[in-house]
Amino acid sequence: MSPPVAIKSADFWVKVVEMLQQNWALIDIEAVGSVRVFFINDTSGLFDEMEFPSVDAAERALERNGFRRFAASADLQSFLHTPSAPFQRTAHPNGPIYSSGRFWRS
Repeated sequence: MSPPVAIKSADFWVKVVEMLQQNWALIDIEAVGSVRVFFINDTSGLFDEMEFPSVDAAERALERNGFRRFAASADLQSFLHTPSAPFQRTAHPNGPIYSSGRFWRS
């Protein structure tokens, strides 16, 4: 088992992929002035990550790719539950689906 990944943010974004499956994202500000988006599955497995120049750029990219801010949607909150820490690195069956660009619109 890999060591837990510390993520400071708790402001989840979510993309409903199919029935009973969601991909979650957390935006963390890094010390060097950029931000990193961590992509997490329903079982707290961190399966991909991407770097952006700012929080605003990360949020726009998430929205462009079908993610919604969880806290802004009472509807989503009524039936979904966010994954909980600790987050562990895990492999996605299709590899790094977002950072590879296969399922990501720039």
